[in-house]
Amino acid sequence: MLVGKKMSHIFGEFIEEFPIEHNSLELSFTSSGSIQQQWSNIRISAEFVSDYFLTFLPDDLSKERMAAIKNTVSYVGNELLENAMKFNEESKRCKVKFGIRFPDDTEQVTAVIFTKNSVTFPTVKKIEAFIQELLCNDSQELYIQQVEKTTADEYSGESGLGLLSLINDYSAKLGWKFESETSSPQITIVTTIAQIVV
Repeated sequence: MLVGKKMSHIFGEFIEEFPIEHNSLELSFTSSGSIQQQWSNIRISAEFVSDYFLTFLPDDLSKERMAAIKNTVSYVGNELLENAMKFNEESKRCKVKFGIRFPDDTEQVTAVIFTKNSVTFPTVKKIEAFIQELLCNDSQELYIQQVEKTTADEYSGESGLGLLSLINDYSAKLGWKFESETSSPQITIVTTIAQIVV
């Protein structure tokens, strides 16, 4: 569908609108520096976002429960941010964005962790093909298939195991939005979200 001067496609369980009055946190990254620096920043940033999320939880939760929630949010955030940094199109100097938002849902506490990065057309096609496979298959079976593929070709680097673990191990609901400028169709902005109920 055409949105202003952008072409937009949505897959999975993507939330487009969040209440303006709700709290949110967004960080921006440039891809300068060594791979080791980037990986360290990813871990630190995921932990920071999980600490931020904890401030919105009820005070009467046990320490064990709080620790489990922190680990879940940190793991999910780390996985999404790793993918965003890994596949970001560096040549265009586009920043990677990462953060957390809260949907308008009063019955349960839900964290919506998101990333936004730029990719080229060939990468879009690969991501969309994986998403279609994910949406049309059982995630447990797909996980086993991907493990077998990765074992056969450990250097492929595009297994999707991380995203599958978010679904299978953390019951995350994933969604994607692809936006391309009509003036610059060779670059697409991908927003990925993971909804987790704690």
